[in-house]
Amino acid sequence: MAAQGSAGDAALRREAEQWLQWDQNPKTSAIVKELVAEGNVEELQKYFGSRMEFGTAGLRAAMGAGISHMNDLTIIQTTQGFCRYLEKNFSDLKNRGVVIGFDARAHLSSGGSSKRFARLAANTFISQGVPVYLFSDVTPTPFVPYTVTHLKLCAGIMVTASHNPKQDNGYKVYWENGAQIISPHDKGISQAWDDKQIDSSALLHDPYATINKEYFKDIQKQCFHRNINKETNLKFVHTSVHGVGHKFVQLAFKAFDLRPPFAVPEQKDPDPEFPTVKYPNPEEGKGVLTLSFALAEKDGAKIILANDPDADRLAVAEKQESGEWKVFSGNELGALLGWWIFTCWKKQNRDACAIKDVYMLSSTVSSKILRAIALKEGFHFEETLTGFKWMGNRAKQLMDQGKAVLFAFEEAIGYMCCPAVLDKDGVSAAVITAEMASFLATRNLSLSQQLKAVYDEYGFHITKASYFICHDPKVIQQLFDNLRNYDGKDTYPKSCGRFKVSGIRDLTTGYDSSQPDLKAILPTSKSSQMITFTFANGGVATMRTSGTEPKIKYYSELCAPPGNSDVEQLKKELDELVSALEKHFFQPEKNNLQRKTE
Repeated sequence: MAAQGSAGDAALRREAEQWLQWDQNPKTSAIVKELVAEGNVEELQKYFGSRMEFGTAGLRAAMGAGISHMNDLTIIQTTQGFCRYLEKNFSDLKNRGVVIGFDARAHLSSGGSSKRFARLAANTFISQGVPVYLFSDVTPTPFVPYTVTHLKLCAGIMVTASHNPKQDNGYKVYWENGAQIISPHDKGISQAWDDKQIDSSALLHDPYATINKEYFKDIQKQCFHRNINKETNLKFVHTSVHGVGHKFVQLAFKAFDLRPPFAVPEQKDPDPEFPTVKYPNPEEGKGVLTLSFALAEKDGAKIILANDPDADRLAVAEKQESGEWKVFSGNELGALLGWWIFTCWKKQNRDACAIKDVYMLSSTVSSKILRAIALKEGFHFEETLTGFKWMGNRAKQLMDQGKAVLFAFEEAIGYMCCPAVLDKDGVSAAVITAEMASFLATRNLSLSQQLKAVYDEYGFHITKASYFICHDPKVIQQLFDNLRNYDGKDTYPKSCGRFKVSGIRDLTTGYDSSQPDLKAILPTSKSSQMITFTFANGGVATMRTSGTEPKIKYYSELCAPPGNSDVEQLKKELDELVSALEKHFFQPEKNNLQRKTE
């Protein structure tokens, strides 16, 4: 063992010494020099144990030294690999170029920041003769895919860690179709350190002013009630949670002729420390919205719109008659926006034949409410794998076939309301939600009342999602293996407590009991676990592993046919199904799983 350990230690040291030959950032190189001098193998392991890998969101890791972290050198290496990958795929890369955007994140101790990483990436491309459209200031993430398609570029990069903790950063990549891509090939290093030289380069362009103008012009195609917007007395509060959204949501309201929302003053300006929140993630619910509730009470606003720090997600809360605030889940807002966008489309399109080319999409772990609306109204609904990279690419394929993709969403508060951006966009979603609320107010309806009306018409869809934390990959593997060999080898469960299983789809192995050939239609991946159970009572439950965290997640839904309006009974039934799922399929005590803490 000792020999093996010392061989591993020597390899770590070599990796660190090689790093020091290349790293020109005084802060990160000082950290590594000190660890090498001390022979601190344990710490070196943290920095050099494994190279960051492209996951569902591109690269994402803490900022700091070494190949395991986001820093100047890993950004340059990644961009080099990506540049070469693009050169292989596009003969006209040096004519068309790429776009690069960044958020407001910064990390003092390692000297890393989103802006610095964006400039280093730009310098790496420019040194290879590739034109770069580098935003001169922070922008929402959706501006990057929008710029790729609008300027017909080969690719786009957004430096952001979205709503992750403050020490993290990320590198999100878009292909020429404006949708996210999967892994580029990262090998090799270049000396691309002197980012000052890009400022005088003829290959550097700043798309900030043009894109600001064009984006707001494009989203106005989704504005259908300008007169109501001008007259409405409804008041809104907006928070950008110390991210980049403030200015852009203000401009979106202006583009729709809505009075600007009240901005939460403590959170409106970008601040990489996120001082007023524990997690800068509006998905966490009421904790992130404390300051928004206070401002709304003070100014008499009924509706709160909250973006995550890179403004690609949106959370919405509404004050109820009781004085309580209701925070809508991603599935509930997906139901409202789906209903609204279809209603607006129907008003514009009187031709009965047009509906056969209309599509909506959602991810497989999101509510099936769009399927119910599509069945009744006659348009198409498709589900994709989890993540907007799948929905964005599918939307582009459909659009290229002349179809209209009106809307796509995922339960993690991500919405694509506007075909000009093939990714989730919290800016357009915020202003479209505001227009919907203003329209409903003229009918004396709240968002909550309209949500109930949607469920009354298309059938109640009650959802419940949570997760268990498990740090041991072997336990996770064993848990899913048990489900695949439940009543003997290669047999899935026939029931879960008192609930009869009527169908199984396993996207790890590619099995689907509902297909004639028992093969799943959606793409399968052996590297992640994902099984969906359909139950005889109309329930659906998916268990899957997370691509970025040590979690086993579950998503459950009970879909009732229209006319079944006993909501309390449906909720009770779903609660019992979830309890059975936890008890029989997760077995948290036996597997030593840690429950989600509220």
